[in-house]
Amino acid sequence: MKIYFRLLSLFCVLGVLPVKAAHIIGGEVTYRCISVNNVQKRTRFAVTFIMYRDSKGGGANFDVDAEFGLYKSTGNNDWKYVKSFSASPRDIKPVDNDNPCIIVPPNIGVERAIYEFDVDIDWGTEIYQIAYQRCCRNGTITNIVNPGSTGAVFSVEIFSDAISTCNNSPVFKKFPPIIICNGEPLRFDNSATDEEGDQLVYEFCAPLASGGTDGESGVGDPTSCTGVRPASIRCIPPYDEVQFMLPTFSAVNPIGGNPQIKIDPVTGLITGIPRINGQYVVGVCVKEYRDGKLIGSIRREFQFNVTVCQIAVDAVIDVDQSKVMGGYVELEQDGKLFTLKSCGSKTIPFVNRSTEIRNILGYEWRINNNTKIDTIPTANLDYTFPAYGQYTGQMVLNPQLSDCTDTARLIIDIYPSVTADFGFDYDTCISGPVYLTDKSSSGAGAGTINKWEWNFESDENGDVKNPQYEYKTPGIKPITLTTHDINGCANSITKNILYQPVPALVVLEPNRFTACVPEDITFTNLSFPIDDTYTLSWDFGDGGSSDQLSPTHTYDKTGLFDVSLKITSPIGCETIANYPDWIEVLESPTASFTYSPETFNNFEKTALFSNESENERSVLWNFSGNGISFENNPTYTFPDTGLYTISLIAFHENGCTDTTSALIDVMPLVTLVMPNAFTPNNDGLNDDFRGYGFIEAISDYKMTIWNRWGELIFETDDALTGWNGTMNNTGQDCPQGVYVYQIEYLAPRGETKKLEGHCTLVR
Repeated sequence: MKIYFRLLSLFCVLGVLPVKAAHIIGGEVTYRCISVNNVQKRTRFAVTFIMYRDSKGGGANFDVDAEFGLYKSTGNNDWKYVKSFSASPRDIKPVDNDNPCIIVPPNIGVERAIYEFDVDIDWGTEIYQIAYQRCCRNGTITNIVNPGSTGAVFSVEIFSDAISTCNNSPVFKKFPPIIICNGEPLRFDNSATDEEGDQLVYEFCAPLASGGTDGESGVGDPTSCTGVRPASIRCIPPYDEVQFMLPTFSAVNPIGGNPQIKIDPVTGLITGIPRINGQYVVGVCVKEYRDGKLIGSIRREFQFNVTVCQIAVDAVIDVDQSKVMGGYVELEQDGKLFTLKSCGSKTIPFVNRSTEIRNILGYEWRINNNTKIDTIPTANLDYTFPAYGQYTGQMVLNPQLSDCTDTARLIIDIYPSVTADFGFDYDTCISGPVYLTDKSSSGAGAGTINKWEWNFESDENGDVKNPQYEYKTPGIKPITLTTHDINGCANSITKNILYQPVPALVVLEPNRFTACVPEDITFTNLSFPIDDTYTLSWDFGDGGSSDQLSPTHTYDKTGLFDVSLKITSPIGCETIANYPDWIEVLESPTASFTYSPETFNNFEKTALFSNESENERSVLWNFSGNGISFENNPTYTFPDTGLYTISLIAFHENGCTDTTSALIDVMPLVTLVMPNAFTPNNDGLNDDFRGYGFIEAISDYKMTIWNRWGELIFETDDALTGWNGTMNNTGQDCPQGVYVYQIEYLAPRGETKKLEGHCTLVR
């Protein structure tokens, strides 16, 4: 644990609630067997409640006549009130900070009191619970909802086996630290001792809640279940759990941290690194098992006050690896214990990494070399141990001071070195396994080698003494062997093997064995080991060849063809594979067709198709997915304008096919015809000026009418709207005469069309 001497910032001000509240910050309950009455089948227990209060927050003192309730289980987590006990506090005293190098701020203080009373409990099968209820908690608590109006319950459960066997409950060793430091490792031993040696299991659990603020200011009943001092006869278990500020905090994650604060279920050690300043309620439950059976449980509740601390002195030891000669050194740290293992070197170059240097006034190494203790007052130390074996030592910071000192403990194991070595053998010409033989050795006096770690290539490993391994690819293969002896010392060696044999078995896989001329056939080479340093000679049987690893070859004539492949390794080894009559290439038809007329539009959409294929037995027409036909010379009418892909598949009697396609454009035509005169006399004939024809497919239409002086008379964007001979189709009549029109529009394929001419208005 690091040592601290100064507090940089205080995260909260305790005691913000009115008097008679905001004082409870923790508590725990234990019991001790006093006597057993075998006649009446009854056991007497001394029950101890240890309560902790905030002594600087302005809250209430310890209750002088505190009331404690005894309850008996009736099954299904239902409880029955038995009786009440009254007790007054004794042995009231402050809880000292156990780290003298931390100055606790003046507004943080913890005071402890003990309540004790005896209780007689009859034997049976029931579980008994003893509980004390009180409001309230500090309003500055970070991790629960409405802490200032949330009361607390401190309780213990005594099981029937514990009653009849005169069992004693576990007892916690010490109270948690008042201050824990943000960003620094927390290691708090929250364990308990058990007189009978029963198995104890530790876990974080939710603190219990009972009571409220009724009666605090003279309003409400203080003895109600929402009062400041709930009556034990009225407020019976089960009690509610406090409500955590989810999702950031929970019973099992009460203060967060990175790594998250956790408790070891076996040792009770609480570890982690707190990261957020605040005041946190934490609950710990301890279950007691005897011969695998649960016989009781105790719970403790306390507060962690997290704040930013300044490091005073922190003893840390390291090793200068660059100065280690003839071996290597491994160093592990567990809190203040530094475990060092040296393999092959008796001289250890210790390096002092302690902080803060400005607060360190002196150093002292104490090395026990098994004959005497060497004391050396230097920061760093090169120490030579006399022989192989285990040694202990310490490095003390500020040894001349009574406080603000820190000590790092040392356990040093000095072992002889291990030498890794191996031999290998393999057929250099024909692929096969590489046989590896361990030749490692350990130094005089060292333990035997008991572990082998082989690495043949990426993610390919072995752990036997003399393995064999077959490579799938050729090349220079680095093989690494790491050997370990029984002391945990290790050594590694890497040797390169030139692995370039030819495949023991040539494996080829064409994508087809029967094809229709012309056909591309891909030959996948599955043989190994091969790469681009090998020479490959393919013969496809039709005069074609290739030097590729997995080539694609086009067969453009019919027949049965042999295939062969010769593989030559970079060192000259050869292997040949022959496959007679392996590929059969069949005759294919030739698909061809014509059609008429040559062009199509929205007025001419019917086509006559003529099959002109050769060597076909039958055909299949596909009209751009809109229909099919098996006729030799079909007729087809296109449903609309646009582009159509017409395909013809020709079938040979041997099953081979050939396909040909044509892209036919059915053109959309626009026939916009403009008259040269109009008579707007409302006789229903030629009353307005506009275009006629097939104009449904045009877009972005615009027509303008101009007089001889260049004045705009009329405009429209609707091809169906004409000019009626008036100004803008709504004003006064325009005089008889000649006018200019201009028309612009987009044709169906997006071409811009422009028309310009004269029209005569006749009246």
